Amino acid sequence: MDVTWGPLTTQDAPAWAEFAAAVEAVDRTGSHVTVEQMAERLANPLLNLPEGTLAARQGGRIIALGLAPVRQAAAPVHVMDLWGGGVHPGHRRRGYGRRIIEWSLRITPVLHERQHPGKPLHLHLHVHDGNHGLAKLAEEAGFSPARVFQGRRRDLAAPIVQPRVPEGVTIVTWTPELDEQAREVRNSAFRDHWGSTPHTPESWQRLITGTAAFRPDGSFLAMAGRGAVGCLLTHYREADTAATGVREAWIQIIATVGEWRGRGVASALIAHALTSFKAQGYGSAALSVDAANGTGAVAIYQRAGFFTFKSVSTYVRTF
Repeated sequence: MDVTWGPLTTQDAPAWAEFAAAVEAVDRTGSHVTVEQMAERLANPLLNLPEGTLAARQGGRIIALGLAPVRQAAAPVHVMDLWGGGVHPGHRRRGYGRRIIEWSLRITPVLHERQHPGKPLHLHLHVHDGNHGLAKLAEEAGFSPARVFQGRRRDLAAPIVQPRVPEGVTIVTWTPELDEQAREVRNSAFRDHWGSTPHTPESWQRLITGTAAFRPDGSFLAMAGRGAVGCLLTHYREADTAATGVREAWIQIIATVGEWRGRGVASALIAHALTSFKAQGYGSAALSVDAANGTGAVAIYQRAGFFTFKSVSTYVRTF
């Protein structure tokens, strides 16, 4: 049967979800999705469907896929990510993955220059542990391994140690009125994080607190007076529960502004969130962290009972 290539459309949510499920069943990425989630992603105006996506189809099914979304900010480097899931397990070693990478190398400089002319471009490709084929393709295409991100999980049945909340700090549940402060805390805290880009109000809404996965009742801010000095924002995906039988709270963001680091803000936010998660019926909590993070985050998560269950290597090619 012939294979055809072309961009995704807003009608591709069912095919994309089916493709993602096939990839996860073999690669065990831990990422489970629904048709509704994929429809939300396809409706995101930050993704240029005609130019920033490429899919291989056979008989109406997606068998290979790449997405190259443009970020709204470049400070000072514009970071683009090659996402999508790669190649269906039943169609690997036929050159499809190489074709997607070659396409990304052609299209990302074009999209980048249109959005951020004159800025440096770094293209990131994320490789799950054990995917040696993709790692080899990345290196052959001029990408270099740069960072390892650990997926860490914590069983909520284990005792939760309650550290002292720093003097002058109170922890409150997220509300729409506090959303802008949460964005500002995140941007301030992640200013010196490798590969991070400031969130604009639109990207924040589309990807963090405006998405269907966002859980307001599991998201918190640390307040010193009227100003936020830390935040913890949570997502939840029902597809993961359907696949594993466990309700898991995914901590999407933990951030503490620089002048408040080292005072126990993050530890207090985490303990407060874990206690709330348990009361809300979650069985576990999880997050992702840069293994080379220089702020002490890895040690904080270790003390809070989070242990590594997977890792993803980020490969980078600069332009």
